[in-house]
Formats: sequence, structure tokens, C-alpha cells
Amino acid sequence: MIRLLSAELFRLELRARMPFRYGIATMTDVPQVILRLTFEIDGRVETGLAADLLPPKWFTKDPKRGLADEIDEMLRVIRAAVGHARMLRAATAFGFWRELYDAQAAWAADQQLPPLLSNFGTSFVERALIHAVCRSRSATLSAALRENILGLDLAALQPVLAGVTPRDFLPVQPPAEIFARHTVGLSDPISAGDLAAGERVDDGLPQTLDEVIRFYGQRHFKIKINGESARDRDRLARMAAVLAAECGDDFAFSLDGNESFHDVASFAAYYRDLLGAPELRALWPHLLYVEQPWHRSVALSDGIGELARGWPDRPPIIIDESDAELGSLPAALALGYAGTSHKNCKGVFKSVINAGLLARRRVAGLPAVLSGEDLGNVGPISTLQDLAAQAALGVTSVERNGHHYFAGLAQFPRALQQHALVAHPDLYVPARQGWPRLDLRAGQLAIGTVNAAPFGVPGEVDLSELTGGSLG
Repeated sequence: MIRLLSAELFRLELRARMPFRYGIATMTDVPQVILRLTFEIDGRVETGLAADLLPPKWFTKDPKRGLADEIDEMLRVIRAAVGHARMLRAATAFGFWRELYDAQAAWAADQQLPPLLSNFGTSFVERALIHAVCRSRSATLSAALRENILGLDLAALQPVLAGVTPRDFLPVQPPAEIFARHTVGLSDPISAGDLAAGERVDDGLPQTLDEVIRFYGQRHFKIKINGESARDRDRLARMAAVLAAECGDDFAFSLDGNESFHDVASFAAYYRDLLGAPELRALWPHLLYVEQPWHRSVALSDGIGELARGWPDRPPIIIDESDAELGSLPAALALGYAGTSHKNCKGVFKSVINAGLLARRRVAGLPAVLSGEDLGNVGPISTLQDLAAQAALGVTSVERNGHHYFAGLAQFPRALQQHALVAHPDLYVPARQGWPRLDLRAGQLAIGTVNAAPFGVPGEVDLSELTGGSLG
């Protein structure tokens, strides 16, 4: 039997080393929160951790709301999920999560909160619970899923998966290396000429796209667009020239539509315009997929059904922000999408179910994409747990942007820096100033120690220097 005994929430204010523009938001300062939950699991007391940034304008994307209000609301849904969890008793981690998901969803509907936001709170408790169970059984996440230590019942939520277990479609061994797909934000500098006087960051890390490629050996990229055809075309052409010069023919990229369009026809026309541009012709053989070009208000509407009927030669298109509920991926696939993304903030169990649905499609010879995307993962908990989940799901190209927009673990307490360096010498290396940074080589991250740890995070993590404490 599993029950929650106590909860603590810690907060750290972070400042980006340079602005990160995504969609309608530009991130410069953002809180990171760490949740520590203590559970009783079959008579044994164990703790688990979860962490994330609180990124404004992603969960709600409302231009009228203040940033502080949105951050307060994110904290509110986390506290609500913890409150619901206190009332639960379940035999398995999956059973606990199912009850929590339903309780949080009912509360959110009453509060008129969107599912993507409310499930952010659910995912915090879910991740801490998974970490605690993995610790209690000395199990890696991959083993916990494949051996069903967490008690997943896929058919209970997706009847088409009756008789299927995670062992049937998850990798026998998670990949030991993952390509880090470098994010090129909407205003990120492509070359040194894009940096105005005073914008150069002097911390030993690369800043422009060409510098990133030389420094990390980057080969996978995620390029953001905003639907302004002339502007996007110009930036893409400049990126294409840099990629050709620095990578030759050895690169791959995804295109993030940032919810910039409101119907199929407008995006199809925009995409065909890009496709026909001579200066972009060398890019398209390297395209992996297009991510969420349509605004969440229409992305799963009947009108998007034109996607399958009227655009048979479309590129693979996946949902991201619209993957808010358990039924989101099946609805998207029925409309003609090729898949979805995994982010820990959207839930680990949901992504395991999604992976099962996509495995079914793959066997049938249909397009099936489970991508790895980043919501600014930074720090020695959220990054580790995200990489552990991506690897357990078999994702081998994962957007990574936290290490680029933030200076490694420079802003984290010394104890957390040391934990990262000692526990994960294959993943972290000291920067010239001494603080840890991700050790990207040939565009890849070595994650052997992540795969070997309980949900990526081994041992005891000292949070004593962080601000925060009991949730009551």
C-alpha cells in the first residue's frame, strides 16, 4: 500500500545567460521548484524528488496575463495535486497516479483551469512517486517499467492495448547515448554579426549557432518559427548556410511551429512556400518532423481533419502543447497527426501509454513519432529525470535547451553541483569557472550513470541550502 506522509517544496530563482524567446514569451528570469515527497510504500518510508522550471506563457499562452500571476497559478496546481495525494491510498504507483489524475482533473474543471496546466501538478507528484518507488526497490526507471514494478495497466486507459505490457514495446536496454537537439529560439543569434554591442556573454560557453556547433559538435537541431514567412525564410536560409558549412550533410532538425497557425490551409501554404525556396532546398531531406504548428484552440478540432484528406504529401506533424489529456494522442492520430512529444511535465505514465499506441501504429506501417522535447530542463534533478524517461521510452534525439540558456549549474548550491559531478561524471564536467556543465560531445550526451540510477537520481540529494520547506 502507498500513502503520502509529507511534502516539501523548494524554490530557486534563476536568471538566463541570454533571453530565450519561444512563442509569445521571452524567458529571462524564471523560478525552479523542487518537490520532495515522503511516502510509505508497503510499510517502508521512502522519499522521492521532482523538479521543473515554472515557464510562463507555455501552459496557458494568454498574452493578457501577468507573468507573476502565471507562476502563482503553476504553484497552485502543484499544491493542489499534493493536497489530493494526501487523501489517497493505492496498491501500486500506477493506481495512485490514476486516482490522483482523476481528482486533479475534477478540481481543475471546477476551477476552470486547462488540463495541460492542472496536469503539471499531477506530474510533479507522479515523478516524485516514481522516484520513491524506484529507490525503495533499488530499480532503474527502465527496469521499473519493463518489469512492471510500477503496476501499469495499459488497457485500463486504452482498451486497444489489452494484453500489452510495457515490456512488449519499450527497449530492452535504454540507449547509452542520446543526441541533444539544440534549440534555435526565435531571436537567437546565428552568427557573431547578430550580437549587438554588450550582448556577448563571457562565461566560456557558446552563444551563436555556429559557435554551438563547433563547441559541442552539435548535429541535431530544433528550429523555432513564428509564421512570418519573410522573416522565417530569411532566418532559415542563414541557418541552412551555417549547417552546410559546419555539418556538411551530417545533421537533422525538427521545425517547431509554436502554435502560429489557425487552419490547415494557411500552414500548408506557408510550408509549401518554404519548400519551394531554392536557398532552403538542402534543408528538407534532413527534416525529422514539424511540431505543433496549429494553436491549441484548433489543433484537435474537426477542421484539422483536412490534414489527412487534403494534404497527403505533408511532412510528419506532431502535437505538443495539445497533448494535455489521456485522450489527446488518439484524437490527434485520428485527425492525421504522426505522433506526439514526451515531456516529464506532461506525465511519464501518459507517455508510456502513448508509446504503446505508437508502437501499434509502427507495426501497421503507419507514421509513428514519439519525440523528446525540453521545457528548459536545468539542474541536477529535472534534467536527470527527463533523460532517464526519454531513454526508457527509447527516444534517442531529445531537444536540450536548459544548458544553453542557463550557465550550467552555476546558480545552484554547491552541494547540488557536487552531487552532479560525483554521481554523473559521464554527463557533467566542470566549466572553466568550476561549476558543472553538460558534457556534450559530438552532439551527444552519455547517460550510462543516469540509466543506472533510480529514475536518474542516485543517493541522497542535499536541498538544505534552498529556500522552502513543508507544505503542511
